Amino acid sequence: MDRLDAELAAETSRRRFLQNAALGGAAIAAAPALAQGITQGLTDLHLPGGNAQRPMTSAFPGKGSMILQRVHPPLLETPMDVFDRDVFTPNDQFFVRWHWADIPTSIDVDAFRLNVRGHVNKPIAISLEQLMRLPRVEMAAVNQCSGNSRGLFQPRVPGAQWGNGAMGNAKWLGVRLRDVLDLAGVKAGAVQVRFGALDQPVVAGAPDFEKALDIDHARDGEVMIAFGMNGTQLPLLNGFPIRLIVPGWYSTYWVKMLNDIEVLPGPDDEYWMAKAYKIPATPGANVKPGAKDFPTVPINRMIPRSWVTGLGEGQRIAHEASIPLGGIAMGGDCGVARVDVSTDGGRHWFATKLGPDHGKYSFRRWDAQVPLPGPGQTALMSRCWNTAGVAQPMAPIWNPGGFMRGNIETTTIVTA
Repeated sequence: MDRLDAELAAETSRRRFLQNAALGGAAIAAAPALAQGITQGLTDLHLPGGNAQRPMTSAFPGKGSMILQRVHPPLLETPMDVFDRDVFTPNDQFFVRWHWADIPTSIDVDAFRLNVRGHVNKPIAISLEQLMRLPRVEMAAVNQCSGNSRGLFQPRVPGAQWGNGAMGNAKWLGVRLRDVLDLAGVKAGAVQVRFGALDQPVVAGAPDFEKALDIDHARDGEVMIAFGMNGTQLPLLNGFPIRLIVPGWYSTYWVKMLNDIEVLPGPDDEYWMAKAYKIPATPGANVKPGAKDFPTVPINRMIPRSWVTGLGEGQRIAHEASIPLGGIAMGGDCGVARVDVSTDGGRHWFATKLGPDHGKYSFRRWDAQVPLPGPGQTALMSRCWNTAGVAQPMAPIWNPGGFMRGNIETTTIVTA
């Protein structure tokens, strides 16, 4: 019995316990409660539209110091300095994003079942014990919210005003989705696979959160069902007991607390696929502000991104002829091939040294020794090329959902 097996066996009833942190009800819905120990000071996300101050909190179960975007349902952002410590984001500071606020606070792992049904030869209900007997796979992959960096869009768009920290990278341990589907036997003519979860709407008539993948994608051998995260079991707020992992795709597809898999003989036409998380069917998902009636498609593959993590926006340092500079990059739906950096707003670029390659879907560390211009403000930029030859553009995109930001980001420091 390995560590994960032992942990699951020890917790026949999971109680990690939003209510134990006083986070499960109306008591925390009001601002006064936030002032009574839930928050610990403020941080500045430097959002161009203003209203950039956010509380810091360590009050959520299983979580350390996080940026609080919303209490109910929990939206917790990872501070950028966390990404400078390691390419793998620690579980206790891994971002959290739920759509509905009715989240189970206790799960009986003995009674839990994953249902596989629909266009299959034999509907089945799999226990966690049965699931964990299947061949295991482990993969490093970035989980990034579709709206990561939405707060940087200009003009501003509705939705959670994330900074750059609605993302994280982990080593996910689990089983191939394909192996689970094979247990039920997918019938000929299957088109998509829909995934449902234990969280529930809090508004009467609202649609359950469900997402779907094309059948070939679902069976590609990379999509997996994870029960482990960075060497331990999934935290409750990140999807315990199991969640879907869709490497290279935005996290709207990474369904947490997965409990239902339905094979469909046609495309999923329900709300969360047909209407929500749609992007313009244009190059880069880019349209002019105010544009309407443009064609859309469901958001899907991620794009390359990179960030300076060793220095923060507005940070003051002593002036030197050159300084060490470091950060992280991701290739999106493939690996990181190259990262260049600029210290003069993009006029000149310098090559960086890439750190170890943990797999094509993982963050990758980059470092460089770079020259500084004269004392004063210095604009630091990083630019990633992925292994498909796609590079980050200079100009930001815009769309009404605030999705898929991927332009070169600028961190301005001051030297004296």
